[in-house]
Amino acid sequence: MYLSGSFGKYPSHLSGALLDIPSGAAGVRVTLRLMRDLVRQYRTDVNLRHTAASLVQHLPQKDWAGQVRTLHEFVRDGIRYIRDVNGVETVQTPDVTLRVKYGDCDDKATLLATMLESIGHPARFVAVGFKEPERYSHVFVETPIGEKWRTLETTVDVPAGWTPRGIKARMIQKV
Repeated sequence: MYLSGSFGKYPSHLSGALLDIPSGAAGVRVTLRLMRDLVRQYRTDVNLRHTAASLVQHLPQKDWAGQVRTLHEFVRDGIRYIRDVNGVETVQTPDVTLRVKYGDCDDKATLLATMLESIGHPARFVAVGFKEPERYSHVFVETPIGEKWRTLETTVDVPAGWTPRGIKARMIQKV
């Protein structure tokens, strides 16, 4: 796996790092933990918080569902879905994804979770697979709206709360 950006627990002089990630479900767990760590590191970043707060500034105060929808739509529509380098799994830091305005599902999910957390909305990652149990191919964010966790899919033009059909494998990582 290749990491793009600068990382708190990795050497700061590197613009990226190569990590040896196991394959299969174990590798998905490691990747989800890395995404969680990035959210925890970057949710206090002044620029990311300012961007999130600016996006929801026009909403009525305490419109929590509106804030979630606005940030979801920003990442879904404003960050271009681009697949990873052929044969290389990559994860970008959320500041890089915001700056370059592209990334794959894990990059978009990490950015969205970071922005949500930066303005007080809990987030978790959900890795899913569609072909067979323990075979994961996609990740999205969930956040509670009211009492229920809602799916925030950022790679297709769907509303907040839409969940893909045919999920056969599901792994959750709390932030």
